[in-house]
Amino acid sequence: MFYREAGQFKTSYGADQALFPILQDRFFIGAVLIVAFGVVPFFINDYWANAILVHFLVYALAALGLNILTGYCGQISLGTGGFMAVGAYTTYKLSTAFPELNLIIIVLLSGGMTAFVGVMFGLPSLRIKGFYLAVATLAAQFFLVWLFNKVGWFYNYSPTGMIVSPPREVFGFLITGPEASPAARYLFCLSIVVIAALAAKNIVRGRLGRNWMAIRDMDIAAELIGIRPLQAKLSAFAVSSFYIGMAGSLYFAVWLGSAEPTEAFDIQQSFLILFMVIIGGLGSVMGSFMGAAFMILVPIGLKVLMVDNFGFDPAAAKHFEFMILGALIIFFLIVEPHGLARLWSILKEKLRRWPFPY
Repeated sequence: MFYREAGQFKTSYGADQALFPILQDRFFIGAVLIVAFGVVPFFINDYWANAILVHFLVYALAALGLNILTGYCGQISLGTGGFMAVGAYTTYKLSTAFPELNLIIIVLLSGGMTAFVGVMFGLPSLRIKGFYLAVATLAAQFFLVWLFNKVGWFYNYSPTGMIVSPPREVFGFLITGPEASPAARYLFCLSIVVIAALAAKNIVRGRLGRNWMAIRDMDIAAELIGIRPLQAKLSAFAVSSFYIGMAGSLYFAVWLGSAEPTEAFDIQQSFLILFMVIIGGLGSVMGSFMGAAFMILVPIGLKVLMVDNFGFDPAAAKHFEFMILGALIIFFLIVEPHGLARLWSILKEKLRRWPFPY
């Protein structure tokens, strides 16, 4: 069978703990990256960039950030939309105040500012957890959206209250603005997401990630063996918010181009990203991408199928889309509560043991 790794013996601890210890996994990831970087940019158009690829990459990065906090550290958050707003508005203020500042630096600084805000709102996690922590982060969601909507300094006192991303270049290629090419915007987002995903994969496999998982599994026992809950929880909020802030920056500057807080960063964004994490799989980097793909691609597929092939009215198709998507979510959670990443793991285990199913 093509996935069996018989004979792939490890002779060192480092080889056994490699990022992708199985040769087939390395080939698969390498092939995906080659296609993503070397093939897709030559065929991408505005529809694929705006409706699917950039859309997917932005939400995958946000889901990865929330998965670090909720999946790996066990801290429930409903303020993802508000933290994305922090990243978006930081990008807007930096872009307008420092026109010569590189967009990459702006995205990183936006993530850093969001990490600071995330740590501030993460302080209640030291005393409360579970449902009460979810309510605290929900309060952060509403407060941040209200702040950006009411304080004129954040949107430069624009009469409409809307922020618009100015055209910015990276290495001579226009990335933001209406004149930016789909390939440039896609490659910029893809590069950031790939680097962020590899960094997250290494973080969760290291000491910091093990501390998070110990806090998630049993915080009292973790404290007894020497893990500091203060450091572990706040670091999870910081790293998670950093990723979400970068996602908010890309969401505003590269994908939307303009935003208004009560519409672009409302509570629906927080629930959407939480659903991505739950469906993809808690505590899984791959699950973040699977959940984002499910929540982005399935509605698009249902819309095309119902409107183009079966002649549904667009308004009626939207209602059926919600119903079918909700039914699919319930079905997947019943079949495998641990998400799509667990189904992928089970499939790989079966392929490894083929033709012996048990």
